[in-house]
Amino acid sequence: MKKQIIIALAFSVSAFSFAQKKELRSADKAISGKNYAEAKAALKEAEALMSSMDDKLKSQYYYLNAEALYAGGAGSINDIDAALKSLENVKEGFTSEVSELKQTMVNGILTKGNKSYEGKDYSTASNYFEKAYRLSTKDTLFLYYAAATAVNVQEFDRALNLYEELKQLGYTGIEKQYFATNIETGEEEVLEKGSRDLYVKAKSHNNPGERITESKKPEIVKNVALIYISKGEDEKALGAIKEARAESPDDVNLILSEANIHYKLGNTSEFKALLEQATQMDPNNPELQYNLGVIASESGQPDEAKTYYERVIELDPQYTNAYINLAALILSKEEGMIKEMNGLGSSKKDDLRYDELRAQRQDLYKSAAPYLTKALEIDSKNIGAAKTLMNIYSIIGETAKHNEMKAKVEALEAQ
Repeated sequence: MKKQIIIALAFSVSAFSFAQKKELRSADKAISGKNYAEAKAALKEAEALMSSMDDKLKSQYYYLNAEALYAGGAGSINDIDAALKSLENVKEGFTSEVSELKQTMVNGILTKGNKSYEGKDYSTASNYFEKAYRLSTKDTLFLYYAAATAVNVQEFDRALNLYEELKQLGYTGIEKQYFATNIETGEEEVLEKGSRDLYVKAKSHNNPGERITESKKPEIVKNVALIYISKGEDEKALGAIKEARAESPDDVNLILSEANIHYKLGNTSEFKALLEQATQMDPNNPELQYNLGVIASESGQPDEAKTYYERVIELDPQYTNAYINLAALILSKEEGMIKEMNGLGSSKKDDLRYDELRAQRQDLYKSAAPYLTKALEIDSKNIGAAKTLMNIYSIIGETAKHNEMKAKVEALEAQ
């Protein structure tokens, strides 16, 4: 009796083994015929027998499952994720098969990623580029592409994680490039060294050369800082900016980014100091001069502000806001005059002083008007400048110009 049980059990185990192998063979055959639905059905049946599989059969199952999920490139991003997880469970054998499948997947994923990128679907492209990196972690360039394209669609949290991963990997992107000029198109092409040498020998290309590319680390730390700025995490942004400036000390835009954070935090003195530093590095930048003018004006230094605004106009005669702010500087003197005029009494002396202040006020308006007129010449739809001019002409008694400007304001408001 005992011997019969042993025989029965052995027969049962053999039957299980036969069933497992049969289903796996069916899945393999279906995959070879590109019938992935049939392969998945066979694998589902094999999965029910998983507990009795040995390690080699389990590895075969997971490998075939990954092939079925990838479906020759037709699988979705979720299918690709599942395929990657399945390949992680291949423990015995299939080393070359797994390597070949991964390379096939990398190539297919990159093709899809590039197609999405060209179609400006940056979010999808970024996910494909990341998947390519997860499959081939030696190719850190794919992770860099994933981060950069995530920034394009403002997926800042995801981009930040990818950039931080690149930083931890010590990624610089520095590489040796081989290039030559395509004689037919006249354009320089970056090529594999062997291909380049072959093309040059075939005389389809000339002017061969090689170069070491610049490090992408400054760009990475800069983007990390800018992401923190966009998220409103100012203290983290300042820390990241300092790291970025250590990498690129001559980057004026980084200095301006740090300056803007300080401005946002109310650190006016730091803001001004950084702007002055940037101005020394780029003295012909009208934007820098303009910002210094704004700070000087807000700090109660109108003469200094006037100098900056005039410098802006010298550098860029079409800089509308410089004209408007020069007019605003002039008109800001009006407040003290009005206050004094309202405080005067009815004596003859007070009347004389009132007339004197009134004349000075008229002169203010007349000296501000040309700046606003120029601003309107540059930007005909600047309703703020038009309204101010309309009021000025009314006060100084230039009725025709007042009516002309009133009609302009009404037309702008009707748009």
